[in-house]
Amino acid sequence: MLKRIIKILAILLILAGGIWILQGVNILPGSFMTGDPQWAINGAITALIGAGLFWFAHRK
Repeated sequence: MLKRIIKILAILLILAGGIWILQGVNILPGSFMTGDPQWAINGAITALIGAGLFWFAHRK
């Protein structure tokens, strides 16, 4: 049960990071983050943390 919750949290972090990356590189407009490269960096870090959590929860 705990692994499932961690996987869901990891997927949400990956999705949020992807959105932040797209906004930071000015592909996804409509926010104060649009065109700010710092948000692309923040998004990449968030997505990597999510991927690490997913890997951690997925291993046996």
